[in-house]
Amino acid sequence: MRKIITTTFLTLDGVMQAPGGPDEDKSGGFKYGGWVANYFDKAMGEIMDGFMSHPFELLLGRRTYDIFAGYWPTAKQDGTVAKPFNSTKKYVVSHDQNFKLSWENSFLVTGDVVVQIQKLKEQEGPDLWVHGSGNLIQTLLANHLIDTMHVWIFPITVGESSKRLFAQGTQAEGFKLIESKISTTGVIIATYQSTGSLRTGSVV
Repeated sequence: MRKIITTTFLTLDGVMQAPGGPDEDKSGGFKYGGWVANYFDKAMGEIMDGFMSHPFELLLGRRTYDIFAGYWPTAKQDGTVAKPFNSTKKYVVSHDQNFKLSWENSFLVTGDVVVQIQKLKEQEGPDLWVHGSGNLIQTLLANHLIDTMHVWIFPITVGESSKRLFAQGTQAEGFKLIESKISTTGVIIATYQSTGSLRTGSVV
């Protein structure tokens, strides 16, 4: 069985909306798009390059797919990411059975998406990587389908109602820190795996 692995850029107050640019996702009146722009350093680039060096297929929500499909097919100047993104299989989760897939090697996941994603996990093949895709992540968390979470925590807050990684409906769950690194700009790159249901007790 292959794994589902998420990679999420996150503010200190838990927001994952529109990290890459001002026009990426303005839903809900969000006005701080592009909040990662001033924090990338060489070490972060090397970590991302390391991710790209492993075989993978993409599992994406519809909005993230649209953003990626509008950029990566022509982003020849960034071959480290563009080449593997463009060549690998992309599984796009949407309740719209007529959603048009414009990116080469894209496949629609629709209907009972939880059942379909479970079937994808059971197939032979590379691990399934999730980038962005906030709504999809909520579904994956609610159904305990995520094996590993890479969380990139940026030293900023946006202080408004916006899309969060752990939104309403998140399960009570424990996590184990597998690895962590800190960039020169103060970004914490932490890797977590679930340890199952949250265990409580007393410190007395």
